[in-house]
Amino acid sequence: MSEFSDRESSRIDGLGRREFLACLGAGAAAWLTPRAFGESAGDAARPNIIVILADDLGYGDLGVTGCKDVPTPHIDAIATGGVRFTHGYVSCPVCSPTRAGLMTGRYQQRFGHWYNPGPPVDEQPNIGLPLSETTIADRLKEAGYATGLVGKWHLGLGPEFHPMKRGFDEFFGFPHGSHSYVDSRADTKNPIMRGTEAVDEPAYLTEAFTREAVDFIRRRAGAPFFLYLSYNAVHGPLQAPDAYLERFKAIEDETRRTYAAMLSALDDGVGAVLAALREKGIEEDTLVFFLSDNGGPIAVNGSRNTPFSGAKGTLQEGGIRVPFFLRWPERLPAGRTCDLPVISLDILPTCLAAAGGALPSDAPLDGVNLLPYLAGNEGAPHDYLFWRYHDGAAVRHAQWKLVKTDDGACKLYDVVADPGEETDVAADHAEIVQVLRERLAQWEAELTSALWPGRVGPAKEPKARQPGERAERRKRREERGEARPRRPGARRQQT
Repeated sequence: MSEFSDRESSRIDGLGRREFLACLGAGAAAWLTPRAFGESAGDAARPNIIVILADDLGYGDLGVTGCKDVPTPHIDAIATGGVRFTHGYVSCPVCSPTRAGLMTGRYQQRFGHWYNPGPPVDEQPNIGLPLSETTIADRLKEAGYATGLVGKWHLGLGPEFHPMKRGFDEFFGFPHGSHSYVDSRADTKNPIMRGTEAVDEPAYLTEAFTREAVDFIRRRAGAPFFLYLSYNAVHGPLQAPDAYLERFKAIEDETRRTYAAMLSALDDGVGAVLAALREKGIEEDTLVFFLSDNGGPIAVNGSRNTPFSGAKGTLQEGGIRVPFFLRWPERLPAGRTCDLPVISLDILPTCLAAAGGALPSDAPLDGVNLLPYLAGNEGAPHDYLFWRYHDGAAVRHAQWKLVKTDDGACKLYDVVADPGEETDVAADHAEIVQVLRERLAQWEAELTSALWPGRVGPAKEPKARQPGERAERRKRREERGEARPRRPGARRQQT
């Protein structure tokens, strides 16, 4: 294997050191005690853990990432009250595979979970997170935690894949990839469920998930708990109550306005969750993660991935780089920014360490415990991060990102100096390209075949109408004397 030249190695090592120092502030290590590394002394010494996952959120759509037209004070408070990872990634640019990686701490291609399942009407009963894999809920339950999932699952419709068969004590949400926010019975194959029973939920779905999360916190506050709060906002269909739409009357674009309303409801929900922690006196010792499952599908829901190029479904930064925040007030300093590359696979080992659980011996993890790197450990959590989606692949090392396109061509970007991936510098760094190609090939050789085929190309999300909108449009057509348009064929929703 070719090696980096001394000059390039020096540059990479120097950058890694600068990124490492950027993670730390004066006295940062003093905030972390042995307790933060899993050396617990019973329930009182173990944090509660909440992972809040947004869906299809654009990187640039939070106040803390530069958004100007949608206030997100509560989500921002997680970042400003803890650590913001500016180079935070997910393991896939679409929903289900990212969730499979997050749940297991392993690259999902290692166990064949490469793609989203198909729509519920087409999904085969054996499609889902393989039963050979152990979830974060399994591991934390074994460590003595109460475990709950509120929201979107998207890891299998069959009864053997149900969340309560995968380590969760409680479940309120829907099993597949998307759902109406205003009609709980819109899809009989993908119902809103409490436990294993379908329910009729009258509330706006984001508000219903918030209600259930707050209730879980209040009921479980007396002992360590793990809550996976998996909002489907701001994934389509684009639906929002008038009360939220009224907040954004100044946004003229209808798609962006509805998206903003949905995001505002999500932010209110995060605020209610944080308020419940304060109410129960457990905010200081609750470890909270916030991230999105992939970048925003900008042409579909009006999201923005500024300053990155690309979108959901691509291996450009806009598809895989996401807002990624970690807050633990009693043990981590507030207002820190960390520029080290991290990935959603790191959540499982970080939570296990905080909970005092042993790292698994049954399956090697690709994620790492992030806490030591916030306490002063030299180096970076990862030498390399990898992605593979359909025929495209990518690898990140220090500031370098190599992207292999569907036709096999390779491009190289310095994503620190060029976060928008505007300039391919492969021709100027042939040695780096060769090494990264070889490292990528080594990783790809470790993967297993996909357990089901993936749909090629970005899916299109049908635009959802607000209640009464169809009748209003028909009335306007009649007033103009226009004929009723022929109804197009049914379209499948993106999942």
